[in-house]
Amino acid sequence: MGKDKSSIKKVSFIVLLITAIFFAWYVSSDRHTPYTDQARIQGLITPVSPRISGFVTDVNINLHSRVNAGDVLFQLDKRPFEIAIQIAEAEIDNTTQSVAASSASVKSSAGKLGVAKAQLDRAQRNWDRVQRVMKENEGALSEADKDQSETALLQALEQVASAEASLERAKQSLGDSGPDNPKIRRAIQNLEKAQLDLEFSTIIAPTDGVIESFDVDLGYYASAGQPITTLISSSDVWIQANLKENNLSKMKIDDEVEFVLDIAPGKIFKGKVRSLGFGVATDQTNKGGLPTISDKKGWLQDPQRFPVIISCDDPNARDLYRLGGQVDVVVYTGNNFLLNGIAGLRLKLISMLSYVR
Repeated sequence: MGKDKSSIKKVSFIVLLITAIFFAWYVSSDRHTPYTDQARIQGLITPVSPRISGFVTDVNINLHSRVNAGDVLFQLDKRPFEIAIQIAEAEIDNTTQSVAASSASVKSSAGKLGVAKAQLDRAQRNWDRVQRVMKENEGALSEADKDQSETALLQALEQVASAEASLERAKQSLGDSGPDNPKIRRAIQNLEKAQLDLEFSTIIAPTDGVIESFDVDLGYYASAGQPITTLISSSDVWIQANLKENNLSKMKIDDEVEFVLDIAPGKIFKGKVRSLGFGVATDQTNKGGLPTISDKKGWLQDPQRFPVIISCDDPNARDLYRLGGQVDVVVYTGNNFLLNGIAGLRLKLISMLSYVR
């Protein structure tokens, strides 16, 4: 009977010891080698929208096809924009001719003003001569001669004033000469817009990536600003790991990370911490576009989680990325041989279990 009690005590002691060791490991690993299965692959999504409206005449992509920046995705009907260019070019010719005609009008008005001034000069000299003769000999000229000379002078003055007004009107109608003329500038801008619209009729890939949500065929009327396909950019893809608040106590930028992907069971990939989140949306703070973290529901309230962004330069891993894919992540915050070894072994086991889950 005594031996049985002694055995029970030993088993109880061993169980308590294992529990204490497990508890100590759990608390230490939570801070030194935090782990989470609440991680997802994230990336940049670009809706591809035409900048002008038109009918689709050519489609160069398929669903899930890979594209490079600058590749032609769609071609809109060019004919309306080519016609607009021809109209704009004709407008430039017409405006240039109009300005040339206005320039001729200025020259004509200037010539008329010169003739009027010459006539005024002759009338003035004739009036001065009449005045001088009448002063020397009052009876030398008749009153009719005097009135005729005076009338000619007044008419010459009026003609000069009229010619000056006509010249001013012609100058205002012409405006600045050459390319600075407002009419010519407007015509050139219309041509530039037409040429730009023609260029925009060819819809190209803004970045490298993969085509998603594609259901456009020939004859589709694409409206300006309305997405016709979605491009998942490959320029920047990352892992967002939602870690508990107490996991962040020793974590810092560039800490080593190991992770496994469900799409590649048995393989462990390496990365590093790129950034740590500083805020999440709650019932009290749900404004300003803060990230929303969904908590697991259970008997005990799960600690608040914050997004930790993880980057990976391994092309073998990046080729396997699928946006929204689940990831298991371990972050190594130091060089603790024992804790790091246990964390690595745990992740290896999880990667093997990916075969069956």
